[in-house]
Amino acid sequence: MILVEIGVQSLRVVHFTEDNNEEGLRCIIDLVEELRDKAVIRVTAYQQRVGRYYNKRVSPRPLRQGDLVLRNSVVADPTGTRGKLAPAWEGPYKIKRVLRPGTFKLETLGGREISRAWKAEHLRKYYQ
Repeated sequence: MILVEIGVQSLRVVHFTEDNNEEGLRCIIDLVEELRDKAVIRVTAYQQRVGRYYNKRVSPRPLRQGDLVLRNSVVADPTGTRGKLAPAWEGPYKIKRVLRPGTFKLETLGGREISRAWKAEHLRKYYQ
């Protein structure tokens, strides 16, 4: 209760009975599963709407084995020791193999394999 309801009786306070309150709580407990199911449906619908909105604006990057790519130099050297005038992209590198869609193993043009895998968002296709 808020302080005003102590001095001025509201409808909620006037019509409160313990039995009605208990009955209402029991009804809500019976409907908890249904409320949870409705919440799951709402969350799923929201996620699908957000996914459709995002996917409308995403441009696919069809990279294949053997393509030449540039890699983001900021991601390659996360220590931040690079200066602000350093190039943003380094390479070219060759895609050695596709680990899964969007994830690639790279090698230098000399054939030396790069130790870690790279995501497509950190790569840019190199055109000669």
